[in-house]
Amino acid sequence: MKSDNFCYYLGTMREIYGKNFGVYGYGNIGKAVAKVAEAFGANVFVCTRTVPENCAYKTVGFEEMLKTCDIISLHCPLTGSTAKMINRSTLALMKRDAVLVNTARGGLVDERALAEALNGGKLGGACLDVVDCEPMTADNPLLGAKNCIITPHSAWLARETRERLFGIVAGNLKAFIEGKPRNVVNNK
Repeated sequence: MKSDNFCYYLGTMREIYGKNFGVYGYGNIGKAVAKVAEAFGANVFVCTRTVPENCAYKTVGFEEMLKTCDIISLHCPLTGSTAKMINRSTLALMKRDAVLVNTARGGLVDERALAEALNGGKLGGACLDVVDCEPMTADNPLLGAKNCIITPHSAWLARETRERLFGIVAGNLKAFIEGKPRNVVNNK
């Protein structure tokens, strides 16, 4: 494909530098994403259920994060309280040019509401590595949505990642059998 400049790209490119970058969920992955965002020069905001001591970033409530941040990246489990946390009401609080990133769980997002916000110009973009039903069905409302990038839940594909995950699972099973459960998800 021919381009008027030295590189080919699709759509509008924006940098992270100087942007307000919200990290929802501050476990191991959320912490790593916050460090990367900081390394790119973003102003990092953290919203988490349990505020850590000596957090290097500004901690905010969910509503403040939605209103303040240019980029919001989700890193939390899917529970009764987080299911469809991104919905018409919460999307309406976000900046019109904000970008939503979800690499956590598809069920965190009301996909129909997200598609409507993207197609209606009420949200700048979405980058998703997960959807509510995987593999994605042909009637998913996000297929063909404006400014929406969807990858097939591929963050775990590297061989080293899968080996590490299998090691964690084996360790969890061993600990459970020994009566010392670890990595227990509490849905309260």
